[in-house]
Amino acid sequence: MVLVAVFGVALLVAVLLSGLAAWTVLSTSFLFLAGGALVNDGFLGLIHITPDSEIVSVTADLALFTVLFTDGMHVSLPKLRAHWRNPARALGLGMPLAFVFMALVTHFLVGLDWTTSFLVGAVLAPTDPVFASAIVGRTEVPAKLRQLLNVESGVNEGLALPVVLVLIAAAGPTAGSAEASPGKIAVELLLGLAFGVVLPLLAGGLVRFRLLGAEPKLQPLLPLATGTILYAACHLTHANPYLAAFSAGAVLAHVSPEAKASFEPLGEALAELAKFAALLVFGALLTPGLFGDLSFGGYAAVLLAIFLIRPASLLISLLGTGISRREKLVAAWFGPKGFASVVYGLLVLQSGIPQAEQAFTLIAVCIAFSIIAHSSTDVPIARAFDVEDLAGIADGHDASDAPTPTSPHALSATGGS
Repeated sequence: MVLVAVFGVALLVAVLLSGLAAWTVLSTSFLFLAGGALVNDGFLGLIHITPDSEIVSVTADLALFTVLFTDGMHVSLPKLRAHWRNPARALGLGMPLAFVFMALVTHFLVGLDWTTSFLVGAVLAPTDPVFASAIVGRTEVPAKLRQLLNVESGVNEGLALPVVLVLIAAAGPTAGSAEASPGKIAVELLLGLAFGVVLPLLAGGLVRFRLLGAEPKLQPLLPLATGTILYAACHLTHANPYLAAFSAGAVLAHVSPEAKASFEPLGEALAELAKFAALLVFGALLTPGLFGDLSFGGYAAVLLAIFLIRPASLLISLLGTGISRREKLVAAWFGPKGFASVVYGLLVLQSGIPQAEQAFTLIAVCIAFSIIAHSSTDVPIARAFDVEDLAGIADGHDASDAPTPTSPHALSATGGS
């Protein structure tokens, strides 16, 4: 109950400061992260949470699923079919480059063995724009850039998971739950994608039966019911829940635009609550001992991951595209490590492989630094697009960059993520 009280206080403070956060570098995400760190054993000692506590994995898993489901609803399938090349470059070239570069840095600076170093690279490869919400949700930001970041982050969690599982199995003796064969992983991915497509189609079809249909005040609960069934089905069958969530959101928005419109306010509020709860719990893991356990080389690796590896990898992948230089630089910077990395980092820690604790320490510190860096710079950079456009600075937009309705998810924290 203490944790509930702490969450309520943090939520109240975040709401009261959200107006200020909309126009400054103040981040509501950072408030929850700092709040969790403040009440943990290392400071006030009000709550005791360890990485193997069930609440850690459950909140991170729910938050990631919820955010991906709502993010998927903001993907326009017709626009994605017309402009798929840039996200494909980011996923097909930028993500593998970041994976390899991070593995090299981890091995030579931190001293982990090669398999565990590549495992760290795989865990930190996915990006999460929920911590850069002003970029993917504000209309002054070009639509092409928002779509690139949104699609990249929505798909890369599912792509990274099989690599993480295979590398955990290859890293050494495990606790017994991390064993996975490539065939099994492929089945889980395909099953997740199948659930993500079939369940929304089924729900959308049922609503159109003559004797069925949702009255207006209950219509927002249709996507909620679909998402709840999907989450349970994935965990009961071991299907990939993250690929399922993102694809289900996209399909549901396509087959039932009215359900999407009615669900958006509720869905975005639920996503924000799940995100804040996961941040509070994750913050409780950030004890002084955790930061003290990371070596100087580890801190160097964290800084390189945030300021060099992600930017360089994406810039290389976008060479030769029609995206303006300014948009490339913004896309390269916003590669925050988020809930996927939290979930996968916990899988590493709980696997029991020989260097699990060292790997998790590096992963956790990198995520914390990334949240602070990216969630405190999204609003100023988003506003810079508006200011420069007003000043008449050309940025090479085409017709596809026309403003689209702002995502409530991105603004539900009133700008600052």
